[in-house]
Amino acid sequence: MPSNNLEPQESIQRRGYVADFLGTCVQPPSLEPDIQSDAVLWEGKEFIPYTHFSLSMSKSRHFARWVAWNIDGDGMKLISRAGLSFSKDPRLPAEFQVGNELYSGNRLDRGHLARRADLLWGELPEAQQANRDSFFYSNITPQMDDFNQSSQNGIWGRLEDALYEDVDVENLRVNVIAGPVFRTDDRMYRGVALPSEYWKMLVFQDQGVLKARVFLLTQDLDQLRAILALDEFRVYQITLSELQERTQLLFPPVLDLACAMPAMRVFSERQPLESADDITW
Repeated sequence: MPSNNLEPQESIQRRGYVADFLGTCVQPPSLEPDIQSDAVLWEGKEFIPYTHFSLSMSKSRHFARWVAWNIDGDGMKLISRAGLSFSKDPRLPAEFQVGNELYSGNRLDRGHLARRADLLWGELPEAQQANRDSFFYSNITPQMDDFNQSSQNGIWGRLEDALYEDVDVENLRVNVIAGPVFRTDDRMYRGVALPSEYWKMLVFQDQGVLKARVFLLTQDLDQLRAILALDEFRVYQITLSELQERTQLLFPPVLDLACAMPAMRVFSERQPLESADDITW
């Protein structure tokens, strides 16, 4: 039976993303100098900790630039989301967070960046707090309903599951770093610039070797006005250099080798992933 998560708030310290979770230190990305002043600071720091994840917020875009989280596949709990609601993080200025005003009366989902199910591990009180923390709007971005909803069974929602199915992940432990791509031509909607691309990096140990794989999702936001859409999003496997160029984020040197891939065609000639079988792990 799912465990009840409706107890009062625990006072568990929010440690956030743990860099040495895999035995090799993998720091989250840092901002290029040109955008460092855009970071929302918490206690003077850019990295904002939650339970099992951390993130960096953008003042100008009001969404997280990146979210980094740890997954302990051996310690997962089954916890209901019943009774939980989305809310702004009271530790952060409300004006830098987008709330429910963006999502009512349209096809936009409140999409978790750090996937809720990934965070529900550890001792039960800790897992329950991670469950609640995942519903802060700082961990939410607008995502078209058909790629965010698990019922769609798309590649994007199954990346972590596909990794566990296809790779002998050491100790069932994975780091994930993900976020939106902020473009100058992103569509404005209700006063908010909507990201049209999202990225995700999976970092893991495979037979003692640190590996990382990067993925990009593009969504067609013109479908906000459509009743039926046949091709609203695509998922691509990309390189670390392509990710850094898109995001203005700086990733630690340890990921240069971990992300090494066979030669890939230029992005404009690359085919989207049709199924998880197309992923190069």
